[in-house]
Amino acid sequence: MLETWRWYGQFDGITLPEIAQTGAAGIVTALHEIPYGEIWPRDAIAARKAQIMAAGFTWSVVESLPVHEDIKRGTDDLDRLFANYRQSMANLAAEGLQVICYNFMPLLDWTRTELAAPVARGGTCLRFSAERMAAFEIHILGRAAAVDDYPEDVRARAAIWFQQASQEDRDQLLDAIMSGLPGAFDRYDINGLKDALHNYDGIDRKALRANYKRFLSEVIPTAADLGIRMCVHPDDPPRNILGLPRIVSDADDLLWIADAFDHPANGFTLCSGSLGANPRNDVPAIARTVAERIHFAHLRNVKKFPDGSFEEAAHLDGDTDMVALISVLMDEENRRRSEGRPDDVIPFRPDHGHVLLSDFDRDLVPGYPLIGRLRGLAEIRGVIHAIGTS
Repeated sequence: MLETWRWYGQFDGITLPEIAQTGAAGIVTALHEIPYGEIWPRDAIAARKAQIMAAGFTWSVVESLPVHEDIKRGTDDLDRLFANYRQSMANLAAEGLQVICYNFMPLLDWTRTELAAPVARGGTCLRFSAERMAAFEIHILGRAAAVDDYPEDVRARAAIWFQQASQEDRDQLLDAIMSGLPGAFDRYDINGLKDALHNYDGIDRKALRANYKRFLSEVIPTAADLGIRMCVHPDDPPRNILGLPRIVSDADDLLWIADAFDHPANGFTLCSGSLGANPRNDVPAIARTVAERIHFAHLRNVKKFPDGSFEEAAHLDGDTDMVALISVLMDEENRRRSEGRPDDVIPFRPDHGHVLLSDFDRDLVPGYPLIGRLRGLAEIRGVIHAIGTS
């Protein structure tokens, strides 16, 4: 397995020389400064690649080549957006990039309600509180249908939290929910979020799936021609948020995607944290089911709570059996190697880590500290070594 590290370029407080000290060989990044839907120019791709190579790395995975919201909604000038996406793919392929991670989550990427929840023995983690999310949806956003999305006990606790919360508490909650959007993108205020949600009126699960299927039909043939492996990232969290449907949340969803355009270029980013937040998901079993289509892996762990809340755990301490999962990925590598496949090494990165030690003194992208991810990488490296020598 290839050790990689996510780097946000000019938006990242962690430098490439610091990342070199982690031992990772590859960089996972994107041109975050380019607005969604615009073409990634080849010269900009080449410049970023040269910067990464000069620091001693390979640019291993593009994360992400974003999908414009109009594509997800199936509205406006789709021909131009699809053409731009395909041209960006071609420009990436011309510079030797072969793995593209993306997601099809409406409006928001990963969603959390707390960016600095305390963990045992010091440090902080990202947390999704069902209670606070319910408070946000019902009492702050005023989404009437949200009362049907939460059980009675969660709604009761949400009401209490809202009554006791200061304006600063409510502002921090909004900031946390908006923090899943990377790069140079505007965050929504409450009115802006309401307007953005209205743009999804009438888009249910069936409609979103239809729009996704069209996306696959528009880009996977190009990926196949270019030798690119596309890998969709699961929903985070794997549940409907803000009344928006999620369609990449469990094994059935992944199998539907594989069947929607049945080609090896249509694959998956196996994110153990995103899938692991669904109590019905057996992540190693899901990985085994879709192993031949896994082109990239995010390895992290979560601890789940009965009310639907979850928080980022240490990489080997959460609810997902990380040893079993890594064994599945390594078995798949061996299978590919036996078939002579060129993609017989699966790139992975340690995903969201705890904020620890000197991370507290730095301005870092939420969820992407240096020390916490270094700990996670070291733990995963140890598991890989143990499995490989057993």
